[in-house]
Amino acid sequence: MFSEPSKAIDLIHDILSCTPSCDVENIIGYSREHRPIQAYSIGQGSLNISLIGGCHADEPVGPRLLRHFVAYLQSLSPANPLLTNFIWWIIPHTNPDGEIKNKSWYTDDDDEYDCMTYLKHVIREPPGDDVEFAFPFDSHDKNTRPENIAIYNWWQSAPHPFNLHVSLHGMAVGVGPWFLVEKDWWPRCNHLKILCNSKVIELGYDLHDVERNGEKGFYRLDKGFCSRPDSRAMRQYFIEQNDLDMAEKFRPSSMETIRAFGGDPLTLVSEMPLFIVPPESSGHTTIQEWKKKIHEWRGNKTGDSPDWAKEMNIRPFPIRDQMILQWTFIAGGIKVLLEQNKSS
Repeated sequence: MFSEPSKAIDLIHDILSCTPSCDVENIIGYSREHRPIQAYSIGQGSLNISLIGGCHADEPVGPRLLRHFVAYLQSLSPANPLLTNFIWWIIPHTNPDGEIKNKSWYTDDDDEYDCMTYLKHVIREPPGDDVEFAFPFDSHDKNTRPENIAIYNWWQSAPHPFNLHVSLHGMAVGVGPWFLVEKDWWPRCNHLKILCNSKVIELGYDLHDVERNGEKGFYRLDKGFCSRPDSRAMRQYFIEQNDLDMAEKFRPSSMETIRAFGGDPLTLVSEMPLFIVPPESSGHTTIQEWKKKIHEWRGNKTGDSPDWAKEMNIRPFPIRDQMILQWTFIAGGIKVLLEQNKSS
């Protein structure tokens, strides 16, 4: 199936047609506010694939895709290659408290999000308190969020090291999709780059492309592709800002944790903007101007504000397209993994 990438990518239409169940089982632990964290281990194959979403409270698209994907896997025959070749370790939402707090600006039936509703109601944990960078340093470390301890312990039950880990993230605004890749794996990821580029073009979008010169671990690899962030680089960034308290809050990420369990897993992070800003070359609003406008608007305590997002030519990124691109990234990562196994 993944030997023919176009067929694997086309699975997304079947995946999105599966209705997520209201599952009250498969609980691996509880959040700070004692909400259940649901996780699924599905399949009997030799390759361990980890998929997680929701590590930031205001990024609902990844969890939505993963809930559809769990329903899809549960609908398959046990003889399906997706179940005989892989074990899928899936946590649709790592942050159930954050999900509840953000439900005032979106629903799981939305086709796109309203920018002003989002800006008025969005809630996000401050840096150093998100789930992504809060994993234990080792199995004896209990001084972190209960969500991370539960996930860490569940991952430890895997029969062998993971081969692929994808953390599905989002960002408020961007020119288009942004794909973050394990830096040492990048020379092996040409096929992944081609697949993602082709799907972005097919859907009519531009790639988000920035050069951050290693800040927080971000190194530009190619147009629209960047190395994933790193907790050590995060800490160093805040040390250089003379913010030692913030630097100490950063623990290992999900990507670093998965790699610490052994092997040489490929780790990927998707970044899908909820709202698309025109490219700077188009002569429209830049992301810097958007951020300035947001800051000014949030400092205005006079009440409702006009819908200036439309005036700035900022448009919502259709949720279905976001999920299609997230799945393309996952499928491309699996293709790279299989090619690596074949050559080794």
